[in-house]
Amino acid sequence: MKNNDVNKLPKKNPLSFQLDLSKWEKASSSEKEQQIIERESVTFFKDGMRRLFKNKVAVTCAILLVLIILAVIIVPMVYPYTYDQQLSLTGDLPDPSYNNLKPFEYGSTELERIEAGEDVFPHILGTDSLGRDYFIRVVYGTRISLSVGLFASIIVLIIGTLYGSIAGYAGGKVDLVMMRIVDIIYSLPDMLMVILFSVVFKQTLAPAIEGIILEKLGTGMISIFLVFALLYWVSMARLIRGQILSIKQQEFVLTAKALGATPARIIRKHLLPNCISVMVISTALQIPNAIFTESFLSFLGRGVSIPMPSLGSLASENLSYIYSDVYRLLVPAITICIIVLSLNLLGDGLRDAFDPKQKK
Repeated sequence: MKNNDVNKLPKKNPLSFQLDLSKWEKASSSEKEQQIIERESVTFFKDGMRRLFKNKVAVTCAILLVLIILAVIIVPMVYPYTYDQQLSLTGDLPDPSYNNLKPFEYGSTELERIEAGEDVFPHILGTDSLGRDYFIRVVYGTRISLSVGLFASIIVLIIGTLYGSIAGYAGGKVDLVMMRIVDIIYSLPDMLMVILFSVVFKQTLAPAIEGIILEKLGTGMISIFLVFALLYWVSMARLIRGQILSIKQQEFVLTAKALGATPARIIRKHLLPNCISVMVISTALQIPNAIFTESFLSFLGRGVSIPMPSLGSLASENLSYIYSDVYRLLVPAITICIIVLSLNLLGDGLRDAFDPKQKK
């Protein structure tokens, strides 16, 4: 057969070898509209929050943390006792009946007031060996532990973000030197260095802060902040550096350089906003680490100053009551466990919600 004869053969639709087109009909316009499925346009934050609210464990932990924070703020305002008020010394003579009260027990003076028809607020968790209401001390201890964890994490966030962004953007020898310093700090034994630094700072800071506003915080709390500023920022710096290295070669960064933007503006306006998810997740996971470290130091007597309580110091003070009044040890210990576990689970939920690599 010649080529001209081949060209005269009827051309068939390629699909006709696979499908019988006579059995198919074109869809009408109304049927086409029913098949149009559009997803609502949302921002990165809104999309992340939507996924976070689908995580029931993370939402439950967030609600629990909000309730704890509200409790430590509101309860001291309405509770009739303070954390350092020794009820056994309110009269002219010491009244030992207020020492080591059981939950919902009263001292001798309070019993007389009750018999006289007065309303007396009960000691929900009793009193300690010095006649101080134990419930309000636990509330204040929770407030101190949460405050230390929050501010220590903010310090870690600021130092780690600045250090990691400079190292990642500069690159070359600057990055090499800066990251070797991080490796040296990272190789140090954490707990040993924390204890050593806290001992040194507690002895050297006392005369330095005497007579100024920092004296109210106490040397123990300031030493905890300094320990975190010196040791615990290295993980944040590594994460931020890795993000900066992966982002700085993108087209929008090269465009900003071509337009004459300074390195500081590029880092502030273009690089760090793209690291927000990593910063939020790392900070959320750093808070329970800070709370645990503060509780550990307070348990060893290197934390907050007396008479200010923290959960760790309360557990340490009442360790001797493990066989008689075990609730004195269990209440601060369980509170630490609840806070740390809730923060860890919430941090995992934030990571799953805001990390683009976790999207399905």
